[in-house]
Amino acid sequence: MSAFTGKTLLITGGTGSFGNAVLNRFLKTDICEIRIFSRDEKKQDDMRHAFQQSDPENAGKIKFYIGDVRDRNSIRDAIHGVHFIFHAAALKQVPSCEFFPLEAVRTNVLGTDNVLSEAIDAGVEAAICLSTDKAAYPINAMGTSKAMMEKVVVAKSRSSSRMKICCTRYGNVMCSRGSVIPLWIEQIKAGKPLTVTEPSMTRFIMSLDEAVDLVLFAFEHGENGDILVQKAPACTIETQAKALLELFHADNPIRKIGIRHGEKMYETLLTNEECAHAVDLGSFYRVPCDKRDLNYDRYFITGDAERNTLREFNSSNTEQLDIEQTKRKLLSLAYIRDELAAWEERR
Repeated sequence: MSAFTGKTLLITGGTGSFGNAVLNRFLKTDICEIRIFSRDEKKQDDMRHAFQQSDPENAGKIKFYIGDVRDRNSIRDAIHGVHFIFHAAALKQVPSCEFFPLEAVRTNVLGTDNVLSEAIDAGVEAAICLSTDKAAYPINAMGTSKAMMEKVVVAKSRSSSRMKICCTRYGNVMCSRGSVIPLWIEQIKAGKPLTVTEPSMTRFIMSLDEAVDLVLFAFEHGENGDILVQKAPACTIETQAKALLELFHADNPIRKIGIRHGEKMYETLLTNEECAHAVDLGSFYRVPCDKRDLNYDRYFITGDAERNTLREFNSSNTEQLDIEQTKRKLLSLAYIRDELAAWEERR
C-alpha cells in the first residue's frame, strides 16, 4: 500500500459492495483519507455507523460526500485534493437497465465522462474504472452502456498525458449487493425453492477481495488506456445452487424460472477481436489502448499483420468448477461463513 501512503482516494458509488471491500482492505493502512461519493444518504449513514463501531480508531479517515456522477458540480466538490479515484458508480441491474436504457446511459456513460473530465481538470494522478463481462459482445442495455463507458475511458486516456486512466473488467462478484446468492440464502431460510433462471447457464465467479485485487493490479501495473481482465473460473448456475444447498445441508427444490430480459447463456471477458493484441500477464490479461490516430492510410502501408494466438475467453471455455470446488470457493467468503454459523445456531 506504499503508493497510497499519505494520499487521498475517492470511491464513486462507494457505499456499494466494492466500496465496503476497499474500506476493509485500506482503512488500517497509512492512507490519509478515503472519500465515499454516492447519492444515497441512508447508505452513507449506515456505512458511517458500521465503521465507527467496527474500527473507531481509523473511521475518521472516511469522509462522505453526497452527490451524483450525473452532476459535474457535485463531483467537482468531492474531487478537490484527491490523488486517486476508483470509479464504481453504475447502474448494474440487467432487467432495470433494459426497461430504462437512457438511465443506464446517463449514469454509466455520461457519468463516467463527468468523473474523468473533472479528474483531469483537478490533476488527479490515476483513475481506475470498473466494468463488467457484459460489456464484451453486449446484448443488453447494461452491457452496452458499460461497453460505451469503456470507449469513453480509452478516448479520455488518449488526451490525458498526466493522469493514468485504466479500466477493469470482471464477472459476477459472489454475494455482492443485488446478486443471486443472498437471495438463495433467504429462500433456503424460508423453506422456499431456489429460483434459477437457466440451470446450464455459465457465469464467471470471483470474490469481492479478488475484485479489489484486480483494481489494485490495474493501479500498479496498468498503462494509460488499458483494459485489465482477471482470469477467473466459472460454473453453471445449477452447480452454484447445489453447492450452496449442500453447504447449508438443505433440501430445498430448485425451480427453473426462465432467462430474464437481456441475459446470455455465457459471458465473455475477452473478445476474439481483443485477443488479437492482448497481452497474457499470467493471472491477468492486458488489452492495451489502440493509440493509432485517424490517419489510417499509413497503418495499411506499415501495419503489423501478425496476430496473437489467444482466442475468446468466456465462461464456457474457462476452468469449470464442480460442486466441491464451488463449495470451497463459497466458503472462502466471510459472508457465507457468517450465514452458515447463524443457520447452524437456528437449527
